[in-house]
Amino acid sequence: MILEISIIVIYTISLVIIFAYSLSQLNLLFNYLRAQRIKDDAPKFNFKDPTQIPLVTIQLPVYNELYVMERLLDNIALLDYPKEKLEIQVLDDSTDESFESTKNHIERLKNQGLDIKHVTREDRSGFKAGALKEGLKVAKGEYIAIFDADFLPEPNWLQRTVPYFKDRNIGVVQTRWGHINREYSLLTRVQAFALDAHFTLEQVGRNSKGHFINFNGTAGLWRKQCIEDAGNWEGDTLTEDLDLSYRAQLKNWKFKYLEDVKTPAELPVVISAARSQQFRWNKGGAENFQKMSKKVVTSKSLSTKTKMHGILHLLNSTMFLNVLIVAILSIPMLYIKNEYAHLKPYFYVMSFFVISSVIFFICYWFMFKSIYGGGFKQFIRYIGMFFTFFSIAMGFSLHNSIAVIEGHLGKRSDFIRTPKFNISELKESWKGNKYIKKNISINVIFEGLLMLYFAFGMYSAFVVGDQGGDFGLFPFHLMLFIGFGFVFFKSLTSKA
Repeated sequence: MILEISIIVIYTISLVIIFAYSLSQLNLLFNYLRAQRIKDDAPKFNFKDPTQIPLVTIQLPVYNELYVMERLLDNIALLDYPKEKLEIQVLDDSTDESFESTKNHIERLKNQGLDIKHVTREDRSGFKAGALKEGLKVAKGEYIAIFDADFLPEPNWLQRTVPYFKDRNIGVVQTRWGHINREYSLLTRVQAFALDAHFTLEQVGRNSKGHFINFNGTAGLWRKQCIEDAGNWEGDTLTEDLDLSYRAQLKNWKFKYLEDVKTPAELPVVISAARSQQFRWNKGGAENFQKMSKKVVTSKSLSTKTKMHGILHLLNSTMFLNVLIVAILSIPMLYIKNEYAHLKPYFYVMSFFVISSVIFFICYWFMFKSIYGGGFKQFIRYIGMFFTFFSIAMGFSLHNSIAVIEGHLGKRSDFIRTPKFNISELKESWKGNKYIKKNISINVIFEGLLMLYFAFGMYSAFVVGDQGGDFGLFPFHLMLFIGFGFVFFKSLTSKA
């Protein structure tokens, strides 16, 4: 009975944590809907008066980006901003042939009158954070715009973001990510769905009420003074953007999120690239929880509600671990439920936590509607997308949970960049991409075993109990079976 009690306790704790997180999402939804009723007028700014136009430095941190460097540099050169007020730093840590081609491209842009510099280092210490910090030492701009190699800002991007810094308390202006290859495949549609939820519901919901948000590593503009006041970039976590964001806001700098300014970017089209990105983001989130949570809780300037949202924000990636725990324990719980009749009241109470899924369903519908529009047809489309997203997200839960555990335990690892492909909606081949991992992780085998485990869970629904089965968890196990099956087979067949 000790084993059964332990399973029940761990299962219950995980369900309660997920429920608490779902309630925070519901609160963010209410904030989001209220924010939609408020018109956000950009400050007036005279771009025709040279004395009002601040000097901006654009930083492009890159590392072995052979396939997208030409597209990136050509796009940045199109920004509609006075050349004498614009400095471009290509922070290039590359070790392959892209280094020389980038150097040559920079020279061509220099000849066109752009103030563009090729900033290099002897080593990659600190990875992206180290490159940004190195560039900041010699940056001339009062404001620092940062774009990753796969981002393509619109020509008027600076004109739409710089004016907000007329408020001297604002340290960061962050824009929403767009997706140039959203419809490329099921994998890209699922990634877009998840990111859209973050860039609508979460960023607006937090920012509109003054809660902490994060600079997203790219497509944002920093006040240089804010970076320096917050302690500058640090490379001790894999999400240096989240780290500096929290340090800056703890110093009382304000962040401004612009939902209406969309910066297109490329989503990973192969699952190994998505794995790499997910691992870095989720491990970095756990590392930042360990680094920043105590400072948030003990801050005397933050409200209780802001502290709660901050802690749940830092615990965002840890939800994958709780989902995995609930998933794995749900099958023994099915047998416990039908073995011990006196526990039935407990299971009636536990069924209440199904409301977590209902909350997520409602929250994400408003996100989906804001992008695609409402109506019956779109709602039917949304239902399919929601369950597909949830299934595949749960299929990533083992991979992401390993990242989370490593982050909480303080295990160090290198910053592994996400391979870029220079692929749009067209079905261009990515097979020849030299940066794709050739090996298959041992974790993939365990994902295959979990697929079989949840197939057993579906089978169990037919054989437990005295009344011809217990199908309460069958939909959950079906989604887990589909999710782990998708991740397993995609990982086997998508290697180069």
